[in-house]
Amino acid sequence: MKFELKDEYIELFKLLKVLALVNSGAQAKMLVSDGYVKRNDVVELRKRAKIVSGDIIKVADVTIEVV
Repeated sequence: MKFELKDEYIELFKLLKVLALVNSGAQAKMLVSDGYVKRNDVVELRKRAKIVSGDIIKVADVTIEVV
């Protein structure tokens, strides 16, 4: 799936919430801190990591291309 960035960046946990991959911000933060999210094929543990255009986010079987 593709996500069109409207600003300079979006925080990782907010991206997961906006795309309805989780039910709440708390659930998004837990997914990240438990190591279930990859950013550009590297596990990302920072909940507030700034996701920018060109990043590829993977959560379970979902791949998000940020454009």
